[in-house]
Amino acid sequence: MCAGERRWAVVAGRRGGPGVPRARRGLTVSALTLVILFGAGGTGLAAPPPPPNPSDSDLNSSKADANAKAGEVGRLTNQLAQAEQKLSQLQDDVELKQEEANKALVDLQSAQDAAAQAENDAKAARTEADAAAAAIEKARNDLKTFAAASFQQGSTVGSLSAYLSADSPKDMLARAQLLDAVGGDRLNALDRLQQAQTEKSNKDAAARKAAENAQQKQDAAREAKTSADSAQARAISAQDSQATQNTQLEKNKSDVEQQLYTAQAKVSGLQGQRQRYQDWLVEKQREDDERARQAALGSSGGGGRPASKPASGPAGSSIEAVIARALSKIGLPYAWGGGNASGPTRGIRDGGVADRYGDYNKIGFDCSGLMIYAFAGVKGLPHYSGYQYTAGRRVPLSQMRRGDMLFWGGAGGIHHVALYLGGGQMVEAPQSGLRVRIAPVRYGGIMPYATRLIG
Repeated sequence: MCAGERRWAVVAGRRGGPGVPRARRGLTVSALTLVILFGAGGTGLAAPPPPPNPSDSDLNSSKADANAKAGEVGRLTNQLAQAEQKLSQLQDDVELKQEEANKALVDLQSAQDAAAQAENDAKAARTEADAAAAAIEKARNDLKTFAAASFQQGSTVGSLSAYLSADSPKDMLARAQLLDAVGGDRLNALDRLQQAQTEKSNKDAAARKAAENAQQKQDAAREAKTSADSAQARAISAQDSQATQNTQLEKNKSDVEQQLYTAQAKVSGLQGQRQRYQDWLVEKQREDDERARQAALGSSGGGGRPASKPASGPAGSSIEAVIARALSKIGLPYAWGGGNASGPTRGIRDGGVADRYGDYNKIGFDCSGLMIYAFAGVKGLPHYSGYQYTAGRRVPLSQMRRGDMLFWGGAGGIHHVALYLGGGQMVEAPQSGLRVRIAPVRYGGIMPYATRLIG
């Protein structure tokens, strides 16, 4: 499609008019030649020798060749459409795989962070468990020391000497309470330390288990990342392979389109020769009739007849000239803003799709530019498909014929134009990245009327 057609209306005024149409000048010269041949000499000048008259076999053979090439173009067009659809699907798959690879990367980073935190927690729990074990060992040693000292001093808890050495019953009772309290406190402290050690050992075990689980998740995330990267690489490779196939298909189609143009040009040439021969027969018959009339009147040639009108061109010759001009540009690049009445021009910037394809560095046509060039010998057209839609007589699509302009658009306006060739085929400058080509008429989004400039 013509990217940015509506925007082109803004810059259209900067482009020059088509000037004197080349094709129209050619028709004037041809008409003058016929006047010289048939009218200037009066009845004394015989009709020129007959032009070549191609046989029906030659005409049928050239038409068959053109039809075969058109069929091949249609087949390649369908193949290319399928290939472009497949490439689009592969592009979607690449984007999906890229997102899956991004997800795997995020998951891996989260798993690595979790594993690092779990390992730190395990180290802290292990340190606490070790500290608890050391405190218990110290408490046990203190208790052993206390018991040994009590025994040596005769004050072991519960020993008879601790009581016999008391000065009074009151002193004996106080000593018994003191020894009992000290011993019990040490035993209680040891119990509490052992309980703390049990709790910290349990915490250490849980932390180590959590670290192991985190490591497993990290390994799984790393494997998922590797798998996602591999899937992404395969998707990109498939897309590249399909793109290469599309490029080759596009080249094959362009080659056959050029062959089709050559075949159609041959048909047009032979049909033109046939028409010129028939015109010659008509003019010769007119000369013969004039001679017979003058002979019947006994005229000896005085006061010759008025100069005859120049023979008119074959029916539809202007349409064929328009089509021939359009077909002569098959294979040229699409360039947004490119093309005028004289031929292809350098594209312009659009600030979007066309710029990404580098249209401003290409010499070629956009869709409305190709119409300007094709109809240069008929009518000057504005470089905007929306204005071209109203540039001639609009006819229903059911009545469209060879040489009409077809348009695509909607409520937002016209965005594409092509030249109808007949037989369900059209010639167009499609969109950035492609080339001028012959293609089947697309009816999706087509406007209900064709625009007719001739006839």
